[in-house]
Amino acid sequence: MSDAKKILVGEDSSIIINLTKNVLAFENYQMKAARNGKQVLELLEKEKFDLILMDISMPVMDGMECTRQIRALADESISKLPIIAISGNINNYTPEEFRRFGFDDFIQKPLDYDKVLATVKKFLS
Repeated sequence: MSDAKKILVGEDSSIIINLTKNVLAFENYQMKAARNGKQVLELLEKEKFDLILMDISMPVMDGMECTRQIRALADESISKLPIIAISGNINNYTPEEFRRFGFDDFIQKPLDYDKVLATVKKFLS
């Protein structure tokens, strides 16, 4: 059995964090949460992750700026991580714009957890 994949979730909503944790646990994924982009960057310095789910609207530092900073890092084990945007206003952006911002994929809020798992599995299998 391989080690459980670790997912970092950048999200300021406790409800979404808890639901996401429960859903990911069904598939044996480990999850850590950060409430803003600054905390995401701090966790990435301390721990290894396999994927990031990133809300684009968070306090302190939003997901767009955080993703830009991650993509600019010299350490490719971090800068090349798959990053999936989570947004309630996804219709404001095209898929090309999300990719230009540095995201590998995106999921619309309210979250459809079957889609969350399918998208995570697409990058981690």
